[in-house]
Amino acid sequence: MTERVRIYEVGPRDGLQNEAPPISTADKRRFVEALLGAGLLEIEATSFVRPDRIPQLADADELLPSLPRPAGVRYPVLVANRAGLDRAAAAGADAIAVFTAATDAFTERNIGMTVAESLDRFAPLLSEAGQRGWWRRAYVSTAFGCPYSGRVDPSRPVEIATRLLELGADEVCFGDTIGVATPRGVRGVTRRALAAGIPVDTIAHHFHDTRGTALANVVAALEDGIRTFDASTGATGGCPYAPGAAGNLATEDLAYLLDEEGFDTGVDLDRLLEAARLIASLLGRPLASKVGQAGPWRVQP
Repeated sequence: MTERVRIYEVGPRDGLQNEAPPISTADKRRFVEALLGAGLLEIEATSFVRPDRIPQLADADELLPSLPRPAGVRYPVLVANRAGLDRAAAAGADAIAVFTAATDAFTERNIGMTVAESLDRFAPLLSEAGQRGWWRRAYVSTAFGCPYSGRVDPSRPVEIATRLLELGADEVCFGDTIGVATPRGVRGVTRRALAAGIPVDTIAHHFHDTRGTALANVVAALEDGIRTFDASTGATGGCPYAPGAAGNLATEDLAYLLDEEGFDTGVDLDRLLEAARLIASLLGRPLASKVGQAGPWRVQP
């Protein structure tokens, strides 16, 4: 049987949060529907944070209830505090993500508190979400490098991830927020996490392609057994708090690699490219992904 790899789509949330051209709620819904049509089952739909911090996602309360709910589809939403959790509940959420980082310097600039303070804040949110029966993800940003503190020892993100799982997270995602990771660093974090007893099926990786190493990093993680990867259709996004952060790994590039390596993703690459062209047109720019430019490879019989 072909081995399954989960593609966790972040385009509607992480992909759009740092994009300047405003996208209407109706067009965001069209984008999500196109992603569903391509076979994606986990789509991070939006973020329930202060609208003045992330104006592009100010319509979260309207968008989430409007999305189709086919069986087997999950729409995690980002929350940062009690107010965000309450808004998410009112909008019909059943899956959340919380976010901290591997360095105090980043969390202080990003969410105005230290890593320890962020864990104290997230503990009741994760607990309540669990009581509601929601699925819970936790991000550890800057897991491979910080724009303010420099290189990060791999023990640090693993320590934080372990604590987040203890607090109730169902999955931890190590984020290469500014796109500095290379395969050696990815192996360092992954193997340290596995050695610390973190189950392999609770680990995800989130790579940015800022310096062109995202797919190489995916291969390194695959070799160590990781089977969940984040990606953003159309290679949109970045981090508004990380100087120099560029687009995420494109979902279409990731899907092509995994398909050619013999993994089952459940994704229809042709329809995924339709979704990528849609979001590129809505943003008013050419499609930036490699597969988007070259197209799928069709072997002639």
